[in-house]
Amino acid sequence: MRRHSLRLRLGLAAAALIALALLLAGIGLTVILDRVLDARTADALDRTAKLIAGRVSLAPDGSPTLSREPPDSRFATPYGGLYWQVQAGSHVLRSRSLWDKNLELGADATGMVDTTGPDGGRLIAVVQPLAIGPPGAETELRVIVAEDRRNLAASRSTFLRLLVPALVALFVVLTLAMALFVRRALAPFRVLQADLLAVHAGTRTRLPEHFPDEVRPLVADLNRLLDAQERALVRARDAAADMAHGLKTPLAVLDALARRTGAADPTLSAEIAEQARAMGGQVERALARARIAASGDLRRRSCRVAPVAERLVATMRRLPEGGSLNWAVSIPETLAYPGEEGELMEVLGNLLDNARKWAHRRVRITGAVASGRQSLAVDDDGPGMSAAAIAGIARGQRWDETRPGTGFGIAIARDVAEAAGAQLAFGRSELGGLRAELTWPGG
Repeated sequence: MRRHSLRLRLGLAAAALIALALLLAGIGLTVILDRVLDARTADALDRTAKLIAGRVSLAPDGSPTLSREPPDSRFATPYGGLYWQVQAGSHVLRSRSLWDKNLELGADATGMVDTTGPDGGRLIAVVQPLAIGPPGAETELRVIVAEDRRNLAASRSTFLRLLVPALVALFVVLTLAMALFVRRALAPFRVLQADLLAVHAGTRTRLPEHFPDEVRPLVADLNRLLDAQERALVRARDAAADMAHGLKTPLAVLDALARRTGAADPTLSAEIAEQARAMGGQVERALARARIAASGDLRRRSCRVAPVAERLVATMRRLPEGGSLNWAVSIPETLAYPGEEGELMEVLGNLLDNARKWAHRRVRITGAVASGRQSLAVDDDGPGMSAAAIAGIARGQRWDETRPGTGFGIAIARDVAEAAGAQLAFGRSELGGLRAELTWPGG
């Protein structure tokens, strides 16, 4: 999954929010547990204090006595964690668990309070005031029952040992559920991506409209763009055709005038003819660029190279100088050019025509499909091309003045190839002449 994936971002955000929610829930549950443990402990201590209060009596000297101690063995164990104490003025009666120490509480302490135990630990205590004796001569007593908070801490630790794995398991379950939810929520966009790929492939002209209401406006806008682009392409093709008709006729007239004035002024006639041919080459290149712009829509097309190459070679054999050449074609059936068949014919046709004009005996057309790259090469055994001539073709100049059409066709081929995402490079061929190689991604 890519770093900028919307699904990844939503999944990470959901996981972070789930973790935060569970963390806050864990903290809240721990606070609630502490409150519940305190309340339950205070309630138990209060019941014990009332039990002790019911068994308290006063000795003749005013000291409190207890008819029977509570049954819990911790009261009889020194520092056992459970303590009781009865105060009557300066007289104190305490459990054996307090050993030789008293529970020190303020005189106004009542209800549930915290205090320090005999071993220095923290205690939760309940103070129960009591008055005994005949009416009018009551003696004020205080019954104190306390429990060490370390007993509560053990219960809290047990709770946390169970809570943490439960929250982790809940996090995993909720994260998986959220991942499924995000995947389901983004399903319309996956369908939209598949439909757009179909538009790119040329198998569909418009996007279907069976999408949720939230996505439908986007689909409608994309369809409007596709329709507008289609209309613009039609206008561009018509404009290219109009320009071809409007420019080629005057150029033909100039060429005819040049031939007509040849007898009277050969130099002027040759200059007019040369300028007409140069203008014709520029027109051809401009028309090729117009066709490229007209075909540059969202629909990605491809065509098999081998059949196109066979047809072009058959045509070249019928042209002057082509029948005497040895044409060798070796192209894999899987080789596919990233454009329409007409574009490939224009590119490869210009390269083959150039090879026909300059080759001595041999022309070789080879194709290759490698890992991630595809290539198509045209080799001939002619004189080749210099680096300066190659640079000139890139600027739209002609290669050679001695043969009609030389140079502009290769420049047009380069323009069309680059528009399709292919690269056209030239170099020295193993046959001794020029090597023109087309490369593009794929395979």
